[in-house]
Amino acid sequence: MSEIAKRIYFASDFHLGVPTYEKSREREDAVVAWLSHIEKDASKVFLVGDIFDFWFEYKSAIPKGFVRLQGKLAQMVDSGIEVIFFIGNHDMWMFDYFEKEIGVKIYRKEQEFELLGTKFFIGHGDGLGPGDKGYKFIKKVFANKFCQWCFARIHPNLGIGMANYWSRKSRGKEKEPQEFLGEDKEWLVAYTKEKSSVIDAKYFIFGHRHLPIEYELPNGSKYINLGDWINHRTYAVFDGSELRLKKWEG
Repeated sequence: MSEIAKRIYFASDFHLGVPTYEKSREREDAVVAWLSHIEKDASKVFLVGDIFDFWFEYKSAIPKGFVRLQGKLAQMVDSGIEVIFFIGNHDMWMFDYFEKEIGVKIYRKEQEFELLGTKFFIGHGDGLGPGDKGYKFIKKVFANKFCQWCFARIHPNLGIGMANYWSRKSRGKEKEPQEFLGEDKEWLVAYTKEKSSVIDAKYFIFGHRHLPIEYELPNGSKYINLGDWINHRTYAVFDGSELRLKKWEG
């Protein structure tokens, strides 16, 4: 690894696969271009969930497509760049394919890290904080091993086809509020406020919200939301002294 590779990068919510093949492919090309740009000085890359709008690994089959992203990640890992993947609510059925075939480290829950001498707390962000009880129940169902086993019994043509249909249909109905709602209505603000009182981290980094956010917490730490690549194409970079949110213009 070159001595200049001192930066750590973070991105989330690519949602590859929607709303159409053409739009998804355009977004994938942008992601790969961004990864090619940052690899010259990256020591680690954190992909913080919902990289795919749907993902399910059968024993011997995965959803087709996204080979350019997979190839790029494999090339980066082979060159010595560490890639860390937090599963999100859309790709929670990721098991061991990326770890075995690409060498990507998978995390399923929020995790503390010390990066370049600074403490971070990182996770996708779904189901955290107050409220959203309906989703929290559904997440438990989807994470249930028996439910996963049942879905795996469905032929991939049918199972992946149904999931992609539901995913595109729900994506068409979802309208994420594209403005900051205030600390009393932003669940991840409430969560990070509480968490920062017991965890000595300087940065709390999440995705899921689809809105780039930098929020100063009462104890002097900071909550960063990475936004998404559907509307914003934003990411964060840490150089050892400062973490900045940036936009990929390509």
